[in-house]
Amino acid sequence: MFTGLVEEIGTIRSIEPIGNGKMIQVNASKVLTDVSIDASISVEGVCLTVVNFTSEFFEVIAVEETLKKTTLGLFTVGMEVNLERAVLVTDRLGGHIVQGHVDCTATVVSSVELTTSWEFSFVLEEQYLKYIIPVGSICINGTSLTVANISENVFSVAIIPHTYSATTIHNLVIGKTVNIEFDVIGKYVERMVQFTNK
Repeated sequence: MFTGLVEEIGTIRSIEPIGNGKMIQVNASKVLTDVSIDASISVEGVCLTVVNFTSEFFEVIAVEETLKKTTLGLFTVGMEVNLERAVLVTDRLGGHIVQGHVDCTATVVSSVELTTSWEFSFVLEEQYLKYIIPVGSICINGTSLTVANISENVFSVAIIPHTYSATTIHNLVIGKTVNIEFDVIGKYVERMVQFTNK
């Protein structure tokens, strides 16, 4: 489990095909301080398992299913990525409950710089709109954010300067695809209601 509070920005060191999947090396520093084989690290919001590491990078495998559902298939060498280690039970939950299980992707449709913040808007497939509420939590590329507005199938988030500089959000441009994870509590409630109404 994660909190959506990005710990550092890493960079993609190498990408190699492995069957129909990909072996990805990520340059990092902070997340390597207590890394181990089988540790979970969120990379752009995707929970991945460390299979190898050195003092400079860690290595993960993205299988076919992960490449199909997330933006990992679009990764390129040198690309910046958000990184977060799995949360400790003794930590404060400063963001919200994030599993690193991407539900879908969305596309940036606007980016506006305001006097004290930035506003980004994203278009989402209509079937997923039920999981978003105004001022509710949403995870974009592994970053815990608050939904500011919803209009039809477009939602927007406000980005404070710290988040803008400390995450890969500053790299977002119109047309860019992002990983989306919705609030897990809402998804559980939906599932329970479905069975209750049978």
